[in-house]
This record gives sequence, structure tokens and C-alpha cells, in this order.
Amino acid sequence: MNQLDLQISRLNPTQLQAVTLPAQSALVLAGAGSGKTSVLTTRMAWLISTGQVSPQGVLAVTFTNKAAKEMMTRLSGLLPINTRGMWVGTFHGLCNRFLRAHYRDADLPQTFQILDTADQLSSIKRLLKALNIDTEKFVPKKVQQFINSAKEEGRRAKDLDAGDYYQKKLVEIYAAYDAQCQREGVVDFSELLLRSFEVLSRNEPLRAHYQARFAHILIDEFQDTNGLQYAWIKLLAGAQTALMAVGDDDQSIYAFRGAKVENMRLFEREFAQQNLIKLEQNYRSFGHILDTANHLISQNGNRLGKELWTDKGHGEPVRVYEAANDLNEAQFVVEEIKAQVNEGGVRREMAVLYRANAQSRVIEHGLFNAGIPYRVYGGLRFFERAEIKAALAYLRLLDNPHDDTAMMRVVNFPARGIGARTIELLQDAAKLHGCSMWAAVPHATGSGAAKLLGFMRMIDALRFDTQHLPLPELVDHVTTHSGLIAHYTLDKEGADRIENLNELVNAAAAFTQIEGHKIDATAIDAGDDNTVMTPLSGFLSHAALEAGDNQALAGQDAVQLMTVHAAKGLEFQTVFILGLEEGLFPHENSLSEQDGVEEERRLMYVAITRAQHRLYITLAQQRMLHGQTRYGVRSRFLDELPEASLKWLTPRTSSFNAWDNTANSAPAPSFGSYKKPQSDTLGFRSGQSVHHAKFGDGVIVKLEGSGEDTRAYVNFGGAVGIKCLALNVAKLEVK
Repeated sequence: MNQLDLQISRLNPTQLQAVTLPAQSALVLAGAGSGKTSVLTTRMAWLISTGQVSPQGVLAVTFTNKAAKEMMTRLSGLLPINTRGMWVGTFHGLCNRFLRAHYRDADLPQTFQILDTADQLSSIKRLLKALNIDTEKFVPKKVQQFINSAKEEGRRAKDLDAGDYYQKKLVEIYAAYDAQCQREGVVDFSELLLRSFEVLSRNEPLRAHYQARFAHILIDEFQDTNGLQYAWIKLLAGAQTALMAVGDDDQSIYAFRGAKVENMRLFEREFAQQNLIKLEQNYRSFGHILDTANHLISQNGNRLGKELWTDKGHGEPVRVYEAANDLNEAQFVVEEIKAQVNEGGVRREMAVLYRANAQSRVIEHGLFNAGIPYRVYGGLRFFERAEIKAALAYLRLLDNPHDDTAMMRVVNFPARGIGARTIELLQDAAKLHGCSMWAAVPHATGSGAAKLLGFMRMIDALRFDTQHLPLPELVDHVTTHSGLIAHYTLDKEGADRIENLNELVNAAAAFTQIEGHKIDATAIDAGDDNTVMTPLSGFLSHAALEAGDNQALAGQDAVQLMTVHAAKGLEFQTVFILGLEEGLFPHENSLSEQDGVEEERRLMYVAITRAQHRLYITLAQQRMLHGQTRYGVRSRFLDELPEASLKWLTPRTSSFNAWDNTANSAPAPSFGSYKKPQSDTLGFRSGQSVHHAKFGDGVIVKLEGSGEDTRAYVNFGGAVGIKCLALNVAKLEVK
């Protein structure tokens, strides 16, 4: 029995149905831990092995480079074929490949470079300065969000309605930004997809070519697609193309990035027809954990609907701990971690999840004091470190000297006497002559002109000296002869930065090894479309697209700390979910947004389903956040969990302690010194019939009128106040 037959024999009936589906479109609703990666890769291998499609006739889209690499590795293990040239990757990676192959159709230079998020922001700041625009009124990050949001909706500046002056100015900035990027030969992440979409939209022969080529398109994490990504997929799908979308609407948690969970329902109507396959058997978690997740998510409406189950048994109950304050909450987590380690538990298989980054401080402090190693997942990534970005900027100038963003980063770093005034004059010359800053250097005036020419000669010399060097030696030469190594040698804290620069050389060597026979001293095959890139161009694209994927790990066994958003796609033996308080989880920002609480519930669902064996949920009656003490009311999500699956480790108290002056002789406290509230943090739950409630140290809220929609919020961070979100509350006051 070969590897593919062995893999197929291990599939459950529903997985087998998805893998062996005829050449038809289908929506696969894949629950957490249901083996969707196995289904996707086995489906691809089965299609190829049965002769239904060639490796070049498959397009597979993932959301992370890690997932794409895992898919290719598994596919190589199942089939004795050369997977090189297969179109498997992220939206950005595949669009980059498409534009490299059709750069003329896209009106781009062959050596176009990719701006990451930080470089894009720098480019926007530079543009605003050149246009003499007030950056306090037009904040660069807000401008960046406006541009990216428009691009993700598939709209150029000319497509936008400019209502008031502010909107009109934003549209003008967007148009100027597009012109600047075009002049410099650079594209940002959103541009990769939009430019690809535009080329396919207007070029019918090219579109017909790809539609005929890709007989099968498979999309992973479909619930995270935005409108433009879905539109791009539909352009590539011909009349005979079989689309398989795999996702989970219950794990759609990226609306703030533009993801549209409704794409799954659109796809079902437009493509899937009768082929809705539900992968509900979970191979990750025990029964109590899954029952908890199922019960919670059932509160959401407009679901496609599924229920996770396992044959592993119920396992341990979900433990709930209510602490007096956040310090006690952290101490509880620390003690539980220590106990599990003493029993042979592995720290790296323990994760502490929180809704807001600010929550990490107390738990970090507790772990530090206990001498427990920990790692904050999602910290500063390798390719985002300042010294690495400087080295990459030099490399980008070697590859494309007209990249103004790269030039701005290093023209005076390390310092070479090129001041702000000189750079400003150079920018003016570039604007006057309609060219890049590099091309404008011969036109530069002022005392710094000679130093600019010296910088240009240095870059030209680096390019000449490295033109025949293998990629790792090229990178090593540039980091040394650009002056970066010498600069950080003089820095008393520069040892770590030098190690990082040396690691960049290692990254270049690893890239060369990964690409294998595709690389020689002068060229790299970008795929199977007769497109040729230099090894340096390929490495720079790799650095931009895969930033952080190969970040170095210390190797020490450490507890993992992260936000719930960062935890998506991961799994751990033991999971702690902190801060189940109203206003924190669900977050207060979600309470005023349409479908905000439903997305928060999906986020909680994601957190619960990260746990394999043991799950803890904690809350604190009092918490210090953003310098303020907040008194917690138990999250509504706790009331939505099945009692049969929970084990309360502390006496369970009501979220609302009934209090009435007629039954209590204590006088009502005075709140004359309190000021107007700034935000809303605490809440009455819908349907509560409580008319008096007591919070913390005698803070009393009187609520007259009740009903299913009754809700009020109180802030105790130096203020007391009420915001009523109810439709039918007769009277609400603070006494």
C-alpha cells in the first residue's frame, strides 16, 4: 500500500467524501481540529494520482506561508512527483508570482519591490511631507488604513465618492500615493491583489488562459477572505473549474481586517449548490471542551451550523476560577503551571490567552517572579527588526535603485553627513524632474550634493562587487561594506543586532537551500511561467512575504502568552483563558457594533477550541487596566456555557448581588466626588429582573424597569456613570 492509499484508509467517512468528490464545486465546513489540512492535501494528491488533473492544473490558496509549506511537504510525502511550479501559496504570494510573470501587462518594472506595512507607512509620511499636508489632521496611519481599505474593496481613487473636504483630500492623497508608487516601481500588499485583479479583469485572453489552466481551485480558511480576494478567485474560475472552499464560519474573527464571513454563504449559493460537507469529528479536544464550545457558539445566529464531537471521551471538566483581583488571577495561573510542570507537563504546551494586550503585564510579572520561562508569542519579528530592515534596504537599492523608501531609510544610516535639508532638496529635485530620488542625485544642489554622489558611488560599487557572488556571500558583503556591522560594533548594546545581521546571512543561505536547483549565481526561476528573477530579487520577495515565519526561537521550554487572535490555528495541551468579564471579553468596543458581540463569541469559541486536554477559564472581580481599577461583572459568555461541563474552583457568586434599602439598614453611600464617566465597562445582562445591584465597595445602581433588552454599563475607573442601551427602561440613575 502506497502512502496515498494509506492516508485515504485513515480518513473518516465525511473526510473521504470531501477527498473523493467528483469534479464539482463544494463548501467544506471544517470545524476546529477536524483535519482540514489532511483533507485539502489528500484531495490534491487524489486528483493528481487518478489523472483528473496535472500538478500545474491545481491552484491552492492558504492564509499563511507556514500553511502553504506544510501543504507542499505533505503533498510531496503522498506523491512521488516534483511539486516545483505548483501554484500553492498565500493570496499575496500567488499575486506576486502572477505579477512577476505578467509585469508588462500590469505596467510594472520587472524588478518591482514589495513594501511591507512599515515601509508603506514611511512612504505615506514622505508623501504627506512632500505635499505639505498637516499630519495632525491627516494622520499617516489613518491615511494608510483609508488607502488599504479602498484597495481591499477593489476601488481606485477615481472610483471613490469625495463628499466633504476631508474625504476629498484623502482621495487626492490616495491618487498621489498611487502615482508615487508607480514612479518608484514598488507595490504594497493590498496593491498585489488589486493589480492582479485589474489585469485579469481587463485582459480577457489572459483570464481565459488561467481559467482553462486551473481545473481545480482549493481555498483554505475561506471565512477569512475579503471581498476582493473572493472576486479574484471568481475571475480565475472558469465554467468547468471545480472550486472547493474550506472554512469555518464559527472561526471568523478578522472583520477588523476586512474579512467577510458572509462570503461563505455567498459561495454556497453561487458555487456549492448541494455540496455542503461538514467535518464535525474533532481529533484535538476531549468532550467537555467541545461541549463547552458547541453550547457557546449555538447562541450566534445566521450560522451554517455544525456540532463538534469526539470519540475520545469527556475528559476533564472545564475549570472556572473567579479571583478577587487580577493579581490573584495571575497567581492562580502560576500555581497551576507549576503544579503541572511538577507532574511532568511541558511548558511549551501551556498557553495563556487574553483578549487585550494590556492584560499580559500582570501574568508576565507573576511568571517572572516565579522563575517560570515564558514567551510572548507574536513579538517583534525577525524581518521587522530595525537592523534587518536597514540591511534589506541596502539590498533593495542594489536590486532597484529607484526604490525611494529604501533610499530614505539608509541614505544617512549609518550617518554619513547627509542631513534633513539635503534630503529635502533631493526630494524637490526628484519632484521637479518627475523621477526617483536616485535619478535626481545628479541634479541635487547644496552642500550635501557631493555626499549624495558618494552614497550613489558606494551603492554602485556594492552592486559591482557582488554581481557574481552567491546570495549568502552577497548579503554578508553588503552588511559589512555598507558600514552596518561597524556601526553596531561601536554600540554597547549592538551585539544582539550584529547577531541578527549574521542571521540574515543564514536566512539567505536557507533560502538558497530551499530553492535548491532553481538557483544559480545569476537567476532564479519564479515558477513555471518562463519568468526569471535574480536570487536577490527572490530573496527580497521572500523577506517581504514571509516576514516573521522563521523567527528564531530560544529553544528553552517556555509558557506561551498571546492574544486570542494570535492563537488562531494553534493548539496546546493546556489553555488558560483570562479575563472573562463584561467589557473585557466581550470587549467593550464590540458592544456598540453591529454583530460585534457575535464576533466576540466566535473569538471565545476559537480560544476554547485551542485546548486539547485541559481548559481553565478565569475572571477577576477587580482588575487594573490602563492605569485604572475596574470592577468586574461576570461575562455573559460564562452564562452561555453548559453547567454539566464546568467545574467551579471558587464559590460561584451571582453577577448581580441583589440589594435593597428596605432590607438593608446601611445608608446609601455618597458619590458627590465622582466625575463624569469616560467609558462603559460593566453591564446588566439581558433579561435580569434585578432592580437594585451592589458592586464592589458599596457602589449602588438603581434600575427601574426591566425586559429582555435591559442593559446598562458602569465605569469605576475614577468615575461612576451609566449608559443605558435598553429600549424599554423607564428610569435609570446612580444614587
